[in-house]
Amino acid sequence: MLLKNAKIYTMEGRTIDNGFIRIEEGKIALVDEMVNLQEKLEDTLDLKGKSVCPGFIDAHTHLGIFENGLTFEGDDVNEENDPITPHLRAIDAVNPMDECFREAYSSGITTVLVGPGSANPIGGEILAMKTYGRRIDDVILKSPIAIKFALGENPKSVYSEKEQMPMTRMSTVGLIREQLYKAKKYYLNKLQAKQKRDASLLPDFDIKNETLVPLFEKKIQAHFHAHRADDIFTAIRIAKEFDIDCVLVHATEAHLIKEELAKETAKILSGPNLCSRSKPELVNSDIKALKYIADENILFSIITDHPEVPIQHLTMCAAMAIKGGLQKEKALEALTIAPAKICKIDDTVGSIKSGKDADLVVFSGDIFDVLNSPEMVFINGKMVAHA
Repeated sequence: MLLKNAKIYTMEGRTIDNGFIRIEEGKIALVDEMVNLQEKLEDTLDLKGKSVCPGFIDAHTHLGIFENGLTFEGDDVNEENDPITPHLRAIDAVNPMDECFREAYSSGITTVLVGPGSANPIGGEILAMKTYGRRIDDVILKSPIAIKFALGENPKSVYSEKEQMPMTRMSTVGLIREQLYKAKKYYLNKLQAKQKRDASLLPDFDIKNETLVPLFEKKIQAHFHAHRADDIFTAIRIAKEFDIDCVLVHATEAHLIKEELAKETAKILSGPNLCSRSKPELVNSDIKALKYIADENILFSIITDHPEVPIQHLTMCAAMAIKGGLQKEKALEALTIAPAKICKIDDTVGSIKSGKDADLVVFSGDIFDVLNSPEMVFINGKMVAHA
């Protein structure tokens, strides 16, 4: 297939005012200026007057794990009987036939991260997946991609009602630290057994520790739910203590500590910003926050935290940030290449470049106009939605 005569936001450092994209076997084979087009293909779409950008990425959701229109029956987000559950896997609870997946890809969101909620200090495995398909195993981009950790108000509120740990921030972090110490010792023992080729040195199998081992190998990330400034710094401190790759999720007060976060080269999945200040940790929520963060060159993306904000409103969340002073170019980065880089999937998605998945969104008019919707959406080269 050939898409031609389009304005192309490649997110690779250049915008092509009049260009083409050639798609082969679900991948982007070539993207270039129209003046360099030499071949003729039968399957051609003329997009004159339209623009094309990479498929959007929502890097923090509970899509399909908190199902549309259901309460207890479709709520598989939080296992509230044990505060430490790293071995739980989102892949085992996501229903890709949930209606909200259609709303996602129809809105141009082609990749999502789905994970457990924030009831537990360690909640479980997060996966990255495409939004179009009926069987979860067929749409996985990476599973696991991260482990979910939670700090602050949420674990406290859940377990104080049960009159068990954690009832304070100290005990939340204490439980996390205890499990990470166990897992690191487990990892080092496995490493020693491998190096010495001595199976007798292998520790007894422990599924919680086993699940956390890839953190120490830097194969997956630690995604920390943290709103308040002190909790953000705690996440960074834990990550340094155990030498793990930390991503900050929500980071509502990041703009208040932007200079410190810039020095730490923090990575932020920011949002949702299209909701009320519904709890104490959100008291400093501000639509100007992303402008302040961008001014410090901190890497960030925009998220919905679906269903906290319905996933089809991701571009509206970006529009709110633009209203708060964020440049449109930065807003588009925050929906495409920035989350791909943060989550280390930019070799596959996030920009329009030869060799990457052909996940593309076609628009007429302003991408961030709330009255506008995509005219076409492609996932792996297949048109999955059109006006």
